[in-house]
Amino acid sequence: MSANEMKPIKEGKVREIYDNGDSLIMVATDRISCFDVILKNQIHKKGAVLTQMSKFWFDLTSDILPNHMLSADVKDMPEFFRQPQFDGNSMMCKKLTMLPVECIVRGYITGSGWASYQKNGTVCGITLPKGLNESDKLPEPIYTPSTKAEIGDHDENISFEQSVALLEKQFPGKGQEYGEQLRDYTIALYKKCADYALERGIIIADTKFEFGLDETGKIVLGDEMLTPDSSRFWPAEGYEAGHGQPSFDKQFARDWLKQNEGNHDWELPEDIAQKTIDKYLEAYEMLTGKTLDEA
Repeated sequence: MSANEMKPIKEGKVREIYDNGDSLIMVATDRISCFDVILKNQIHKKGAVLTQMSKFWFDLTSDILPNHMLSADVKDMPEFFRQPQFDGNSMMCKKLTMLPVECIVRGYITGSGWASYQKNGTVCGITLPKGLNESDKLPEPIYTPSTKAEIGDHDENISFEQSVALLEKQFPGKGQEYGEQLRDYTIALYKKCADYALERGIIIADTKFEFGLDETGKIVLGDEMLTPDSSRFWPAEGYEAGHGQPSFDKQFARDWLKQNEGNHDWELPEDIAQKTIDKYLEAYEMLTGKTLDEA
């Protein structure tokens, strides 16, 4: 199969998706996006970290629900993918009918959640206890779904009831059932993985999951899982509520962009790009106990 015969059927901010007949091949590129903008930099090895970290979590949580991963080994894929640029950052996946809700779970109060809480004591319409400080652990993780935006648009936070209405619109008679299942799976996945990560020195402050339906109508975990692109990872060592936390994820790049607003043209300096991938690799090694090369 020549290179010209394989073209992505969809390109996202970071991923490219190829049709492989009865499966899909998802390639995590080295692109990085912040604030829904694709930066000009490529972050070397980033795509491999995203793919291998998702694989790790998919394996760890397969007892909670099935996921879409078939293989992360290019030997199982068409010959086109046995090129160096696809090795390590490609995953063959089941085809799913994706559900129109981003499933966000927050275990700590930070970011937009903290800004909202300061205004009116709520996060995405959920009233929280009084007296919380920035970066405090919440009494229980909260489920705060959002819409899925097209590239260039922003996701919109919605209530649980609005998520049910969205699902009902696409799947008449199933909205409530699917909404409850998404919420319950999201919380269960977060709790298992947050406990695991904490034992290895990483706090998962928040994350998002995406789900779809397989050919039998069962809910299956899709997309990526608990990567530095979809989550906030904090070092447990030195954690102290009351202020923002250092981060293992792209918050490092976000912070630089914020501090240099209007003076960066959506491009990171080389040293910030290097520090960003160093953070990704450090988190991967702490969580999996392996280097990326060993994976």
